[in-house]
Amino acid sequence: MEISKIQESIAKAIEEKISGEQRRYLLNEQLKAIKKELGLETDDKTALSAKFRERLDPKKEKIPPHVLQVIEEELTKLQLLEASSSEFNVTRNYLDWLTALPWGEYSDENFDVIQAQKILDEDHYGLTDVKERILEFIAVGKLRGTSQGKIICLSGPPGVGKTSIGRSIARALNRKFYRFSVGGLSDVAEIKGHRRTYIGAMPGKMVQCLKSVGTANPLVLIDEIDKLGRGHAGDPASAMLELLDPEQNANFLDHYLDVPIDLSKVLFVCTANVIEMIPNPLLDRMEVISIAGYITDEKMHIARDYLEKTTREACGIKPEQVEVTDSALLALIENYCREAGVRNLQKQIEKIYRKIALQLVRQGGYIEPLFDEVKAESNSVSDGSLIEGAEAESLEGSTDVNESAMEAEIVDSSNKETVEAEKIVEKEAKKVERVLVDSSNLVDFVGKPVFHADRIYEQTPIGVVMGLAWTAMGGSTLYIETSQIEQGEGKGALNLTGQLGDVMKESAQIAHTVARAILLDKDPENLYFANTKVHLHVPAGATPKDGPSAGCTMITSLLSLAMNKPVKKDLAMTGEVTLTRKILPIGGVKEKTIAARRSDVKTIIFPSANRRDFDELAPNVKEGIEVHFVDDYSQIYDLAFDCTDKAQ
Repeated sequence: MEISKIQESIAKAIEEKISGEQRRYLLNEQLKAIKKELGLETDDKTALSAKFRERLDPKKEKIPPHVLQVIEEELTKLQLLEASSSEFNVTRNYLDWLTALPWGEYSDENFDVIQAQKILDEDHYGLTDVKERILEFIAVGKLRGTSQGKIICLSGPPGVGKTSIGRSIARALNRKFYRFSVGGLSDVAEIKGHRRTYIGAMPGKMVQCLKSVGTANPLVLIDEIDKLGRGHAGDPASAMLELLDPEQNANFLDHYLDVPIDLSKVLFVCTANVIEMIPNPLLDRMEVISIAGYITDEKMHIARDYLEKTTREACGIKPEQVEVTDSALLALIENYCREAGVRNLQKQIEKIYRKIALQLVRQGGYIEPLFDEVKAESNSVSDGSLIEGAEAESLEGSTDVNESAMEAEIVDSSNKETVEAEKIVEKEAKKVERVLVDSSNLVDFVGKPVFHADRIYEQTPIGVVMGLAWTAMGGSTLYIETSQIEQGEGKGALNLTGQLGDVMKESAQIAHTVARAILLDKDPENLYFANTKVHLHVPAGATPKDGPSAGCTMITSLLSLAMNKPVKKDLAMTGEVTLTRKILPIGGVKEKTIAARRSDVKTIIFPSANRRDFDELAPNVKEGIEVHFVDDYSQIYDLAFDCTDKAQ
C-alpha cells in the first residue's frame, strides 16, 4: 500500500513538471510568433544576416569581387540551413571572420621624417642603423605617395632593444602594432590556419592580427624567428616562406578563410639572436640589420635618460629624494652588467631603487595617509566631546561648569595643534633626507661585483699574449699561455688545455706548425720546437671556447716562449692564420675593440679585411687606440717583438 502511494506521488510530480515545461514552451513560441507578426523581432537567421550585411555596407566598395562573391554565397547558404545543424555554426563563424576583416582599410601613414626621427630618439638611444633604415622607408613612401610592405630582420644579443624598437617604429610610422612570438612554434596551422572541417577550427595568426588591429597595413613584429620549432604537424619555417615573400604575400591564402588576402602593405619586423639558426630560404627573404650591443658610454646614456627615470616613477620615488652618481652607474656597468644588452642593467637599477624605497619608508619618509587618519579620528573625538559638553550644559544649567569646560577644551585643542605642528615639521625634515648612491656604497645595494678586471698581467711575461674574443655577453680579452714541459732529442709535442672546441684545437695545431717554420726561418740552428714538449693553456678553464680567431695569438705566444722574449706591452691581437701565414678576417670587431678599451689596451692588431668594419665604428670607440691591419704574420712578428729588440 505504501509503495503504491509513493509511486502515485512520484508520477503526479513528474506529470506536473512536464505539463509546466510544455506550457512554458508553448507560451514562448506564441510570444515569438506575435513579436514576429508585429515586426518587433526577427528570427536568428534573419538577425545574423542583417548583422553581417550591416558590417559589409560601409566597406562594400573596397572588398575584392571574389571575396564579395564568397560572402554572398555563404549568406544565401545560411538562410537555407537549420539553426540546430552543425553546418549552421560553421557557416556563421566563417561569415563572422570574413566580414570582420579590414578589407582595403589602411591607417594614414606618417611621412614626416623629422617627426619620425624625434619619436625614435625619444624611445631608444643609439640603434642608428635601424633608425636610418626606417627613415629611408618613410622617405621612399613620401616620394611614391604610397608605401609598400617590407621584411626587416633585427639580429643581435638579448636585451639590446630589438623587440621594444618594433613598437617605436609603429608609432613613428603611425601604424597599428601587433606582436606574436614564434619561439618553439611547431604547428603550421598557427601560421596558415586550420581547415574549416575541423571542430574548433581557427584562422592563422596573420588573419587574427588583421581582425585585431582593424587595418590592412599594420606593423607585425615576429619575435624569436630563429627559434622556430619543427614537429609532427609540419615545418612552420616553410609555411613562413609564403608569408614573408614580397612576391607571394599579396595573395596570401589562409586554410580557414580559403580566399586570398593582400599582405603586401604590411611591414614585417622579425627579431633573432643568431641568424645562423634561420633556414637559408627564409633568411634570403629578409633584410638583416645587425645590432651589436651597447658600449659603456651608450649604457650610461640609456641608464641615465631612460632606465633610471622609468624605474624611479615605478617605485614612487621623487627625483629630489635620491641621487645616483655617475661613478656609481659606471661601476655598476663595468662590474655588474658587462653583457651587450641593457636588460640586466635595468634589473640592477630596479634593485637599487627598491632598496632606496625601503630605506625611505623605514626612515618614515611616507607617513601622510596614517597621519591624516589619526588627525580625522582626533577631530571626531573632539567633536564628540563638544556635543557631550553641550548636553551636560543644558541638563545642569550651570554657567560656571560650562565656562570651565570650554576653557579646558580650548587648552586641549591648542595643545593638540602644537603637537600636530611639531609632527608636520618633523615629517618635512624626514622627507627632505636624500639617499646618495655612490661607487663607495654601491655594494650595499647590489652586492659584491660579478665581474673583475679582465687584465691578469700588467706586463705579459714570456710565453703569454693577450687575444680578443667575442662572446654572447659582448667582447672579452683572452690570454694564451704557453709553458715548457720537458726538453730532449725528438720530444717535440703540444699539449692543449682550457676546454677548447674542435676548431680551436685545429687552430692550435696550425699555430704550432707555423711557429716552428717561422723559428727555423729566423734562426735555422734553433730546434726548440723539435726537441721541446710545450703546454698551451687558455685560462678560465670552466668556460668553453671555440673559433679560429686566436690563431695569430697562439703563434705569437709560442714564438715568445721559444725565443725567450716578452711581447710588446699593452698589445692585443686577433685573426685566423693559414699554413701559408696569411691572416684571414674575423667577426665581432666592435665587441673586441670595446673589450680592448676596457682592459686599457693601447695597440690592437686586426686582419686587413676587417678595416671596413673598424672604420664604421663610432669615434668614441676608436679613441685612444692604435690599430694595425695586417695581411701576413710577418707584420705581426715585427709589431710584437720589434720594440723589445730595440729596448735590448
